[in-house]
Amino acid sequence: MKTVRTIYQLFFLGLFFFLLYVATYDRLAGYPFRLFLDTDPLVAVSTVLSTGTLYRALWYAMPLLVLTIFLGRFYCGWICPLGTLQDLTAMLRGMKLKDKMRVNTYRPFQKLKYLLLLAFLVMALLGVLQIGLLDPIVLLTRALTTSIYPAIDRGDSLLYLTGRDFPLGWIAGLLLLAVLVAAYLHPRLWCKMLCPLGALLGLFSRWSIFHIRRSADGCDDCRICVGHCAAGAAPDQQLRKSECMLLLGCLEECPSKAITYGPTNVASIPPVVGPDLTRRRLAGAVLAGIAAPMIFRAQPAGVATPRPQLIRPPGSLPEPEFLARCIKCDECMHICPTNVLQPSMTEAGIEGFWTPVLNNTIGFCEVNCVLCGEACPTGAIGRITLDQKHGRGEFAGHPIVLGTAFFDQGRCLPWAMNRPCVVCQEVCPTSPKAIKTNEVTVVEEGREIHLKRPRIDPDLCIGCGICEHECPVVDRRAVYVTSVGESRSKRNVMVLKKN
Repeated sequence: MKTVRTIYQLFFLGLFFFLLYVATYDRLAGYPFRLFLDTDPLVAVSTVLSTGTLYRALWYAMPLLVLTIFLGRFYCGWICPLGTLQDLTAMLRGMKLKDKMRVNTYRPFQKLKYLLLLAFLVMALLGVLQIGLLDPIVLLTRALTTSIYPAIDRGDSLLYLTGRDFPLGWIAGLLLLAVLVAAYLHPRLWCKMLCPLGALLGLFSRWSIFHIRRSADGCDDCRICVGHCAAGAAPDQQLRKSECMLLLGCLEECPSKAITYGPTNVASIPPVVGPDLTRRRLAGAVLAGIAAPMIFRAQPAGVATPRPQLIRPPGSLPEPEFLARCIKCDECMHICPTNVLQPSMTEAGIEGFWTPVLNNTIGFCEVNCVLCGEACPTGAIGRITLDQKHGRGEFAGHPIVLGTAFFDQGRCLPWAMNRPCVVCQEVCPTSPKAIKTNEVTVVEEGREIHLKRPRIDPDLCIGCGICEHECPVVDRRAVYVTSVGESRSKRNVMVLKKN
């Protein structure tokens, strides 16, 4: 069974890498690239709490919870790609059996993940969704998307993966590295102590019909099973069902064959069905979940005030609803053909850390692209059509506006230096063009210079950012886009019209 489990692990790990590899605009070809996020039970449960709805394909996560009630916490030991990477990392160390017995002994710190889960779910219930920071599927997707894959490309690898560049991707990569280093020193330490998805599945597995069981009559107390239980589920005592990941090492390596898998019977030692958490610790986790939103939203202006650099992808919900859905998985950034989507740092405040924003100095929003909405697993970025984006057909006259461009006349070449330049107008994709020009003649050193000085028509500008991206003043662009006028926010539209 260990061999069978290893084959399953490698298959799902390879499938995860493959689906992430094809999740680019030029490789999609109908692949279900959101499969692992769509079937993530923690994403489903947390977004239900934060929004009151279960978005589209997240229904696929429900069968995993049902199977967990029957089979136990099989997802962690057989499917989870981050768990597999930790197992492979632990193999590199090659620990001796006595060392494994020491580190795999059940320890009280394994309760921490349940307290973290409770705090995160309370936060979600209050509308602050931060579960994606620690969810293993989201964590691994984020690290590969913004750090590992781009690093391979920058190294001139023969394997072209993304062609993207995320200047802040090292943060996500460093977190993944920390998880793997911890697994090298202490097998599955992340799973034991911090993984909120494992905690959720552990709570459901307390009702599992099938589980690892030990016969007291046949056991000779050798504790070899402990050395082969990276989950720290105490198979040598009363098995802790909520900790058992069905790694099956204890079953395979037991010399007396006292350990089996099946329903509880009279000959087996009854398991411990759930984590033994005190009321004080549970109350502390709930209070932390209540207090955390106050910290995350502790900002002078609040989410309702327009922020110049907070430009969201086309189809994004209004900011409060967007933050209640975005899990920071970075799939939208991964699939974006121009690399304009970047993780936010301070643009959206603490609550919006690492959510997608447009950085027009790196790319621009391609007007004939709506892939970011297709990639979003939770609906933070809605699925829109090109007609809807362009304001055609039934949406005539109402295109999706991301923001509005403005000119810094002190840096614009025709305005500040009397140098001819109409690059911004040439690249403007709207019809009629949102960038217009005023023809003027100036006299400089006794000679006449005919210039076309650009200006913005705010009624036509859609905030795509191509003008900012192509502006030849590269250090600080002479034309720039801000979020004012965005169609997802009535307040921003009103501010623009009033001014």
